[in-house]
Amino acid sequence: MSRKNGGGSNDDHNQDNLEMKGLMDALTKRDLEIKTFCENAQKEIKETGKIADDTKGALELLAKSGTEMQERLTALEQKGARRGKSQAQAKSWGQSVVDTESFKSMADGRLGRTGRIEVKAITSADDSAGNLVVTERLPGIIAQPDRVATVRDLIMPGRTLSNAIEYVKETGFVNNAAPQVEGQRKAESSLSFELATSNVRTIAHWIPATKQILDDAPQLASYIDGRLRYGLTYVEEEQLLLGDGTGQNILGLIPQATAYNTALNMAGDTRVDAIRHAILQVRLAEYRASGIVLHPTDWERIELTKTDDNAYVFANPTTGAQPRLWGLPVVETTAMPEGQMMVGAFNMAAQIFDRENTTVEVSTEDRDNFINNMVTVRAEERLAMAVYRPESFVVGAFPDTTDPTAGA
Repeated sequence: MSRKNGGGSNDDHNQDNLEMKGLMDALTKRDLEIKTFCENAQKEIKETGKIADDTKGALELLAKSGTEMQERLTALEQKGARRGKSQAQAKSWGQSVVDTESFKSMADGRLGRTGRIEVKAITSADDSAGNLVVTERLPGIIAQPDRVATVRDLIMPGRTLSNAIEYVKETGFVNNAAPQVEGQRKAESSLSFELATSNVRTIAHWIPATKQILDDAPQLASYIDGRLRYGLTYVEEEQLLLGDGTGQNILGLIPQATAYNTALNMAGDTRVDAIRHAILQVRLAEYRASGIVLHPTDWERIELTKTDDNAYVFANPTTGAQPRLWGLPVVETTAMPEGQMMVGAFNMAAQIFDRENTTVEVSTEDRDNFINNMVTVRAEERLAMAVYRPESFVVGAFPDTTDPTAGA
């Protein structure tokens, strides 16, 4: 059987493409099913005050199946990225740009001076930030520190072909259910709903570079891999958490979340206790919490908690296990305000809709680029986020944040 570039047969390649198409179609179908079930859930809450068990179970099953399909799709995309590279080396995110026909045509001066390339889920290889080729200089760039953006990983993924997502959102529930005396007027509860719209927003930025970069593929790959993609994910995470919804901002999770119920606090509570109270608050809103978001400083204080004999309670300095608390994954990010916590049903109560994956454009036709021998490299993405049940996200300050001497 003939093989190309050591990456597998043509039959294997075609089979993977068919499977990827099937998975993308299945994910699209699943998103429509989730939307239908969420609408049914809102109706059930309005009619009965709670979500039916079968509806809740179906939503959980859809969320789980979607995660499994997404993982399989990512694995296939990564496999495709490895195919064709010698010694099974993955093609970098930036190298995938310079290897396209659009880029090669522009670099050779053929058919115009603008190239547009959409990049989909390609893992970074070891050489994704290649050394700059500069005479009489040390190779490489001393990069600014990067912040790992992981809030997106907690939220249910989705796709859209529209410029806006419209959905029904519950805005309030007053539960006056109580034992009743026959023959007397029964207690009245109330539910409030509103039609919500989440507009697709664009996150983008650009950098100038000399024209010689067109002849220096590793340097272009370094530009794209090292800064542009990171810049998008950095701002995306801040938008998902803190966006105020004004102008072109996404309406983030924190502005829509329910305030932490401080009445749950008890004397002697620690930060760990407060997080458990918040988990209960989410559970009472009919969903189960799936994640915790903290500022790194607050997570450190929790991890450094010790017993009277100086043993760590929540951390083992010799292991690198994923941060978890009360059985839930902990995302530590500097986008989260210090001294506050956020607990939520990220996997069911909110959803990200990607309209356009990260797209890169390189052009000389920008202002006076031509006469200055410059090019412009631009990266952008388009997405929207819908929060179906704000009560299932709880945010608030730790009870000891006003006392800097208090323990974790």
